[in-house]
Amino acid sequence: MKYKKFGEHYVIRFDRGEELVKGLLDFSEKEGVRLGIVSGIGAADFMDVGLYSVEEKEYHSVELRGEMEITALNGNITEMEGKPYLHLHISAGNSKMQVQGGHLRALRISGTGEVFVTVIEGTVGREKDEKGTGLNVFSL
Repeated sequence: MKYKKFGEHYVIRFDRGEELVKGLLDFSEKEGVRLGIVSGIGAADFMDVGLYSVEEKEYHSVELRGEMEITALNGNITEMEGKPYLHLHISAGNSKMQVQGGHLRALRISGTGEVFVTVIEGTVGREKDEKGTGLNVFSL
């Protein structure tokens, strides 16, 4: 992973074989990013994506393998228990031009990953929504 900073914006390049989610967490920790917007595109050969069942209060995940074009990577960086917390969603197309997506848990870059992080001044934490969904929601 390589990156440059322009004001409050970071431009990040992930290279073949790098794990994007772990890389973004490491980047956020190193640069002290506690509130930000994530956007990106690229290519992957492995993704672990999930769908949260509010009724069951758990994620159901699927591992996707093969050549995929990342058509949209969107999300945010907040913090929970003093550490960066990522909430990322993704859609990616396969060789048949079928798009799949969901909550991103892991992703390995196959070609390149081009990610922008915009830092917002301040912090927003997370708290478990014990009475409702069971999700880690914004603590506002």
